[in-house]
Amino acid sequence: MNSIAKQACNFLKNSNTTSSLHGKQQQFQQLRGIQVSVRNNNLDQALTLMERRMRQSGMERLIKSYSMRTHHIKNSEKRILAQKGLQRKLKSQDLARKLQSILIKKVRGI
Repeated sequence: MNSIAKQACNFLKNSNTTSSLHGKQQQFQQLRGIQVSVRNNNLDQALTLMERRMRQSGMERLIKSYSMRTHHIKNSEKRILAQKGLQRKLKSQDLARKLQSILIKKVRGI
């Protein structure tokens, strides 16, 4: 992700005129999108492929999180959600530590 940002900055610095800048920005935006080709007029297969690619890129999560923010969330609900998220994060980190210690013991032959 960081390399893409650097390329974008270099890309914008190297352009001299606004017209070429606008054209290059459009070209860069087109490269970022998800492209699916329809083969043998099979639209269903192309749609399933597009859904899979959206899921893998994380775009689906972004769309869902944006649609969920359309209403106001009270501060007390935000605190509860933050606490649950923290507990989930700590639990996963604890599980990762346990798995790592098990793997280290197996590698060492203990």
